[in-house]
Amino acid sequence: MTATVKQMWRHPIKGIGAESVTQVRLETGGPMPLDRAWAVLTGTAEDTGAWQHCRNFARGCFGPELMAVTAQTQGETQGDKITLRHPKQGEITLDPATDGAKLVDWLRPIYPAERPQPHSLIAAPAGGMADANFSALSILSLASLRALVETLGQELDPRRFRGNLWIDGAAPFEEFDWVGRQLQIGEVRLEVIDRITRCRATETNPDTGSRDANTLKALRDHWGHTDFGIRAKVLCDGNIALTDTLELV
Repeated sequence: MTATVKQMWRHPIKGIGAESVTQVRLETGGPMPLDRAWAVLTGTAEDTGAWQHCRNFARGCFGPELMAVTAQTQGETQGDKITLRHPKQGEITLDPATDGAKLVDWLRPIYPAERPQPHSLIAAPAGGMADANFSALSILSLASLRALVETLGQELDPRRFRGNLWIDGAAPFEEFDWVGRQLQIGEVRLEVIDRITRCRATETNPDTGSRDANTLKALRDHWGHTDFGIRAKVLCDGNIALTDTLELV
């Protein structure tokens, strides 16, 4: 089986803003560079300097309007400025190291008042602040997405799933068979660790910030689970780019 990388995404602030990229350099044991490099604490959660559970942060499953945010980083390091855009809130450019309060003020009108409120923008540890407590890339299949689209009878933007790499060329949900296997993408070898169980963020249209698709019910009713995509650890340094091939090793 040979598949091809068709899309690449990162999310500089956890749950808030997707950014497309065309190539990246990966490091052994690391995440997609600048993916979940920052996160916004909510409620009584405090910065511990370490990985924290996703329940402590502003996320699309809690505040669907966040799914409509797009991001554009101004460089390739954690200290570079980030521009965010939202159909209701317009555009904001911030230095994440110093402009946390500015971001929180920008988010408040689009975050549900009944939820624990956002209060602090924090830097993630070196491995990023993904939902899993280990660093990995998320790999998703366009064939699986097409199968879900056919089941639902409506189009689904890949951004709903906040993945890093979208590949095409495998059979629908074939990627689940790769758990425990190694993959080669471009210069990089990866080990597939597990499947990704999904939350209500996938129900939200990333253009509008409104829930409009019962993705979880469709997955559960037709496939008996709510999993979509896989996580893979990076085993060596190297570059990956759009149109690179994915092969089982």
